[in-house]
Amino acid sequence: MTTFDRSLPSDLPSQLFIGGSWVDADGGRTFDVIDPATEDVLTSIADAGPDQGVEALDAAVAAQDSWAATAPRERAEILRRGFEIITRRADDFARLMTLEMGKPLTTSYGEVTYGAEFLRWFSEQAVRIRGDYGVLPEGSLRQLVLKRPVGPCLLITPWNFPLAMATRKAGPALAAGCTVVIRPASNTPLTTLLFAKAMQEAGVPDGVLNVITGRDHGVTDKVLADPRLRKVSFTGSTPVGRGLLKQASEHVLRTSMELGGNAPFIVFDDADVDAAVSGALAAKIRNNGEVCVAANRFIVHESVAAEFTEKLTDGMSKVGYGDPMDKATEVGPLITGKDRDNVHSLVESARAAGATVLLGGEIGSGKGYYYPPTVISGVAPDADVMMNEIFGPVAPITTFGTEEQALEIANSVPVGLAGYVYTRDINRIQRMGDELEVGMIGANVGVFSNPAAPFGGVKESGLGREGSYQGIEEYLETIYMALPNPF
Repeated sequence: MTTFDRSLPSDLPSQLFIGGSWVDADGGRTFDVIDPATEDVLTSIADAGPDQGVEALDAAVAAQDSWAATAPRERAEILRRGFEIITRRADDFARLMTLEMGKPLTTSYGEVTYGAEFLRWFSEQAVRIRGDYGVLPEGSLRQLVLKRPVGPCLLITPWNFPLAMATRKAGPALAAGCTVVIRPASNTPLTTLLFAKAMQEAGVPDGVLNVITGRDHGVTDKVLADPRLRKVSFTGSTPVGRGLLKQASEHVLRTSMELGGNAPFIVFDDADVDAAVSGALAAKIRNNGEVCVAANRFIVHESVAAEFTEKLTDGMSKVGYGDPMDKATEVGPLITGKDRDNVHSLVESARAAGATVLLGGEIGSGKGYYYPPTVISGVAPDADVMMNEIFGPVAPITTFGTEEQALEIANSVPVGLAGYVYTRDINRIQRMGDELEVGMIGANVGVFSNPAAPFGGVKESGLGREGSYQGIEEYLETIYMALPNPF
């Protein structure tokens, strides 16, 4: 029988990280972190209360002025050292993410590379922060445009990319001169704790980066209500994002919101079908399908629908499915039993409405929150499985006849994060860029996320952009100073 290493890193913290110290939760409270592949308890860690959220903010506020005054090159070097430490510890980070989240080990290694790169990218951006200077049009004044850090930030990260979402937020914040309190998802807090340890080793000063783990929503509420907080960044569902925006409005906080998606994957009649199937597999099964930019609605021209469906079903049937610690696995368990049941209910609703389940579609009887790669054909464009984000390895297929119909289906949902288009027509690609209501488009590309590219959506998929040079602007204030001309 094959066995896989399920051990945690020997130096994995289990406490809160506040002001440069590892501390217990009030009253010694802890909560369990579960392995979704086995349903076993991995470990127990500190379960913070609301007052400790404020203590973390106290530490961030106390460190803010000195961190903002730290030379950009010094901030950059700390981030660069963080990149090097995470890269060196790729085995520990990859195994830890697979254990607490359930993503295949090969996917976790990919996230280590992706997540660490945000630290390297923003280390390079830290020394490129600049404003502007010039004479105003009427000639009587000169303008001096200054950039300065927003101030203490609350960073709320999701469970599906526990390393990359921490680095994608903390990287630009620290590069800009902001201090942070990170609030990781309670399903996957362990990677964030190891990240904090890595950044402590990299030389982050006390109080600049703080981590609060726990299940009490009052922690977030109390930090958001504190007038000293200057920004909140959140990645997660649109309903939760709406609630955070309401709370942020009390003090008119700067906000970055990367919210839910429901990505259309459009295959036109002139597409290279084999390339489209390859892209579809990459866009669907990556990270067990638990990706906000995962292909969710397969919208296929009626002339190629039969060929595409047959080839996609064949490809999905060959996906390695099972224990995520096995390097041959491409799809592991979903994050919780509730999430698995939600995915299955969408499949069942499509089946009940007359769609055909060609592959998968059944919950197994063993341990772990597994759901098999699933393909559904004959799905109505307005079916529940098309209108709701699936967050699992399920591919529903509907058909269209004209470009206008494809766009109507694609744009029919209130969110607009990502979309995919497969066609050989460059003019059509340009039209999709103009008319597809999403913030990111993969044109004959199934995976496009990159730290050097802007990540974010339109409509109810959020506000702001992460990554690229725009990412650091989210953590900077723009100050205009008027000077007489001539002096």
